[in-house]
Amino acid sequence: MSGLLIAAPASGSGKTTVTLGLARALADAGVPLVSGKAGPDYIDPAFHAAASRRACLNYDPWAMRPELIRANAAMQAGAGDFLLVEAMMGLFDGAADGTGSPADLAATLGLPVVLVVDCSRLSQSVAAMVKGYADFRSDIRVAGVILNKVGSPKHDMMLRGALNAAGIEIFGVLERDPGLALPERHLGLVQAAEHGGLEGFIARAAEAVATRCDINRLLAVAARHALPPMPAISLLPPLGQHIAIARDTAFAFAYEHLLLGWRAAGASLSFFSPLADEAPAVDADAVYLPGGYPELHAETLANAGRFRLGMQDAARRNARIYGECGGYMTLGEGLVAADGSRHGMLGLLPLVTSFAERRRHLGYRLVAPLAGSGFSQSMTAHEFHYSTVAHEGEADRLFAVTDAMGEDLGTAGLRRGAVSGSYMHLIDLAAEAA
Repeated sequence: MSGLLIAAPASGSGKTTVTLGLARALADAGVPLVSGKAGPDYIDPAFHAAASRRACLNYDPWAMRPELIRANAAMQAGAGDFLLVEAMMGLFDGAADGTGSPADLAATLGLPVVLVVDCSRLSQSVAAMVKGYADFRSDIRVAGVILNKVGSPKHDMMLRGALNAAGIEIFGVLERDPGLALPERHLGLVQAAEHGGLEGFIARAAEAVATRCDINRLLAVAARHALPPMPAISLLPPLGQHIAIARDTAFAFAYEHLLLGWRAAGASLSFFSPLADEAPAVDADAVYLPGGYPELHAETLANAGRFRLGMQDAARRNARIYGECGGYMTLGEGLVAADGSRHGMLGLLPLVTSFAERRRHLGYRLVAPLAGSGFSQSMTAHEFHYSTVAHEGEADRLFAVTDAMGEDLGTAGLRRGAVSGSYMHLIDLAAEAA
């Protein structure tokens, strides 16, 4: 395997744009390429897939066991493909307990690091900052930098002079370009499927990277090593033998590694679109509603009669139904929009959620299944939403939850018979449960 980790000193430095441009430039040059996204991000992988034209996997150094990270890499890049991974946040930023940073991922996979540096407010100080990042940990290698948002030829000269004097390799210099910015909303970037000009954006980023970065040099410094053969590892067991999965712009937050693991365990997967008023397959013994943005499509979902009847039929035949975050909200009785209007949801759980008073809930979680939950082992998870619970009726709880620091967060989620859900995005088996 060969590969690189594209990281940055902080969020907002431009690493997503650089990664997308590099992925497309390499793909166009005929380099066999697969991409990954560090952390629990469920939006950026769709952009990666659009740029590389191949599926993208998450690599989460806090929530995934090292064995799963290596197994994912062996599966993706084991045939000799180039593995291009985009970091999250800053290179050394992790969970509240200080673990799970992109640097930890680089160490686990042996990937050299290329730092994307936002130079809009820097000149010669860039050398001191990059030198500090390069020397901070001895178990990773910062191979060099790509300078971003450079304002002028003189600015370029000042940056190069300082970095050359410090012995730091410069792989490319990208000028400030307002056209290389992606639109955002409250959970991150606007989804790839909603970006009307995505192909043009990726082509523009690829042209900038191809003309302003030394791609051959980047390939030359990439790690070249064989991943050891991976023994079979325990994965999150599938929800059923035939799992019907909601998939559209309202339900897009499903981790690809989770679906691959279910397939590897022998489950068959089918997909349906609630926004197109489709029902889950009638022969499915399980239904999965992933997270997403149901609040942006609440009226459409409320009026999706075939979807509603199909879900009610699945519940009547005792199919196992599980919803995460947005899927959990959809399983409830109602969703209150930001303007205070209420929209009827599926009514399979006694839950009303609201965006009328937004509050951010964010962080890694360790969840222990409670009796009758249908889950048998402790799992790692991530929580990220702005909705609040306006009402909960009588139902069994699903999980006991602690945060990354081990603080008890009480119980979460609801269950009625074979229907359950929570705000938690499940990622992997907890290390002690595997």
